[in-house]
Amino acid sequence: MTGTDQYEDHEDEYGDHANDDTPTIPAPTAFRRFWPMTRGLRGWLAIVWGCTVLAALAETAAILLFSELTDHALQKGSLSAFWAPAAEWLGVAVLGAAIGYAGNSLATWITERFVMRLREHVFDHVQQLPPHFFQRHRQGDLLSRLTSDVEAIETMVVSGLVGAASAAFSAVFYAAAAFWLRWDLAAAAFVLAPLFWLAARRFSGSIKAVSREGRVADGAITSVVEESLGNIVLTQAYDRRAAERRRLGQEANAWFRASVRSARLGELYEQLVQVIETVCVLAVIGLGAWEISAGRMTLGQLLAFAAFLGYLYPPVRGLAQLGLTVTAATAGAERLIEILDVRPAVSDPARSDRAPVGRPDGSVEVRDVYFRYPGADRMALEGLSFCVRPGELVIITGPSGAGKSTVSKMLLRFYDPDSGAVLLDGTPIGDFPLARLREYVTLLPQETLVLHDTVRANIACGRPGAGEQAIFDAAQAADAHEFIMRLPEGYDTKVDPNSARLSGGQLQRLAIARAILRDAPVLVLDEPTTGLDAMAARRVVKPLRRLMAGRTTIMITHDLNLAPDADRILVVDQGRIVETGRHEELLARGGAYSRLHRSQNNVNMDTAELRLPLFPEPAKVPTAVPADYTAGAPAGQQAGRPAPDPHVPYEFPGRAPGAVPHQLPDGRPLFRDERPWHGG
Repeated sequence: MTGTDQYEDHEDEYGDHANDDTPTIPAPTAFRRFWPMTRGLRGWLAIVWGCTVLAALAETAAILLFSELTDHALQKGSLSAFWAPAAEWLGVAVLGAAIGYAGNSLATWITERFVMRLREHVFDHVQQLPPHFFQRHRQGDLLSRLTSDVEAIETMVVSGLVGAASAAFSAVFYAAAAFWLRWDLAAAAFVLAPLFWLAARRFSGSIKAVSREGRVADGAITSVVEESLGNIVLTQAYDRRAAERRRLGQEANAWFRASVRSARLGELYEQLVQVIETVCVLAVIGLGAWEISAGRMTLGQLLAFAAFLGYLYPPVRGLAQLGLTVTAATAGAERLIEILDVRPAVSDPARSDRAPVGRPDGSVEVRDVYFRYPGADRMALEGLSFCVRPGELVIITGPSGAGKSTVSKMLLRFYDPDSGAVLLDGTPIGDFPLARLREYVTLLPQETLVLHDTVRANIACGRPGAGEQAIFDAAQAADAHEFIMRLPEGYDTKVDPNSARLSGGQLQRLAIARAILRDAPVLVLDEPTTGLDAMAARRVVKPLRRLMAGRTTIMITHDLNLAPDADRILVVDQGRIVETGRHEELLARGGAYSRLHRSQNNVNMDTAELRLPLFPEPAKVPTAVPADYTAGAPAGQQAGRPAPDPHVPYEFPGRAPGAVPHQLPDGRPLFRDERPWHGG
């Protein structure tokens, strides 16, 4: 079964869920979920908070010095009274600037370290998830979660904490200084402060909802672009530019609506806060003017008090705004938690001492295995049992969707059986650490996997740290060295999955070289010749034979050209083995394998026929219209009708009189639903 066969009948379970709603998570819960990621950074955070305290104290002292300058130097016009407070003010400003620079620089370092740590954590987790997870999520959406959503969480956990501490310390110091100057005016000014909190509370729900819509839409846009570029040949060959534009336009419209709505909400909140601030300042100035007229307050005190309020309201507003920022970031946290809550299908054993030490011989046993993919409505494997001895070649074949590729997923422990066991040298593979197991079992997957790197790096990833000679030897054994040397930069030539430099067969030989270099005792080949033409497949067969020599080899394939070489053939259907034996034995039985073999040969014959000239000379005229010919009339109405006079061209319905039908060598029409043919 191909990698997608299992999912084709279960689109509801494995379709695109990028736009599904995830459970709403409160901001404190999201914060607690990611706070442990700051371990090792908290000491540096404490230093940053200390810097914010000192910076707030420096600004408070500067405002008090401004009050002194106003009352003693400016109001009295005394130059001698100017120098001392001016020097003190300058010193406080320089000290505050140095502290602010150190604190902000350290905060940036902490922020980026947290982002790196969180992204690596999520990325490592995603790499352990089972294949069906990636059937559910579009790659572009996952990319968005690993980038913008991670940065949103940083805003909530690190930048949010730093900003909250800075705003809180500043507000406390400015409020204390304002009360020290005039407690009655301060009390009057603070009466209106709760309006900031009420405004933030009113907008928080709407901002969170629109932020989630925007993040989902952003992930969808990334997905459309990634999918379109990945299928650029299909787009161009079928002239799908308009369709792709429509796809992008639909997602872009959703993002546009969410962005505009978010901007409107943010702007409305900002303007409302500006009005509240203006009301507060006017109230203070009015009261201050009344106090000055009564002789109970100096101009310097009023200006200092107004300055404290000017410095106080931004932190108070910032605390309210921070609440909105955290609320918006929670939308990103929800999307990331959705991924982190997906548990890997397999994990390393609790005890690794059960696995034998040393390289295994390669004996593989699948014992009464039952398995159903998560969310599927039918079993993929039912009571599957077979054994492969060291050095044997066993071919597993069968119709599409029979469960063949599921066997490879069991052997590599992408999944564990629901019941039954898979054993390597008599030891359940679940007792092996995953890294060791996958060192002993090499997979050559159906899709040729190529890194965006040099040819050398692509081969060397089979055994990291391998020397140059080992890489060359593997390439020569894979019949790849010659074409590699003809590349512009030889082994240093850059290739990628969509590389136009290499053919499908050449890419497959690179993958074979990688597997040869890995030198594992067990080899799993999943449709090794799929997608290759006959000539490329023949070039691949010889390197495959070298790769299989001396190894326990399980080949999953529809291509039965190598079947005569197999020690045993297993025919799988609906997750069960329905036939087993050698090639000649199975052909003699005339069962499922014989039908598969005959079907493949018929396909090859039909393909050969299609390569013959469309208009053989002389053209043959059928003795009767074919029984299954249905062009222009219901089935059966033309069956058995006498052939027309050879000298009078048969007039097909809908065809220009006298036109010659497309024919195969036996006279059958090549296309049943022929459209009018105009020659040329």
